[in-house]
Amino acid sequence: MNWLTEIDRITSAFEKEFGELDAAALNWKPDRDTWSIAQNIDHLVVVNETYFPVLQAVKTGSYQLPFLAKIGFMVSFFGKTVLNAVQPDRRKKMKTFTIWEPSTSDIAGDILARFKKHQTELKAQISASEGLIKKGTIISSPANKHIVYKLETAFDIMVTHEERHLEQAKEVLALLKNQAIIA
Repeated sequence: MNWLTEIDRITSAFEKEFGELDAAALNWKPDRDTWSIAQNIDHLVVVNETYFPVLQAVKTGSYQLPFLAKIGFMVSFFGKTVLNAVQPDRRKKMKTFTIWEPSTSDIAGDILARFKKHQTELKAQISASEGLIKKGTIISSPANKHIVYKLETAFDIMVTHEERHLEQAKEVLALLKNQAIIA
């Protein structure tokens, strides 16, 4: 997967789909258990940014891995499991880890601009990690240190996860349009 190209494509898709919406539409929810478009976007920023300190610690040599990271089949198993769990088809509904919950209050209408800026930073982080990827660096999930996978799998997970939430946000937009709240 070409992460940088995919991030650009996803960023453009978010702008195209939701760029004309005002703050009220971005924050609209069909029910209390469904995230708004803004919450989906906020969630992506929150999740991706939890990886940045991990990347920094790996680069400085201060990163500590759990014992499980030494067991190759566990690294592969966790990587495949998490990647399958974040697929865009959303056949498996899942609850996110508490640290990755989006804001529960109204999110500012500039969320798309913040997302675009975040995507630029994510691409920079990925580009700066090329050497680590080539070394086969292993990291832990920022949400659970015992879930370990290769860094390249982490980037696959992040980009695939973005696609998943693009689809989720599009579903909310369709419901919003059905409510005749927007044209």
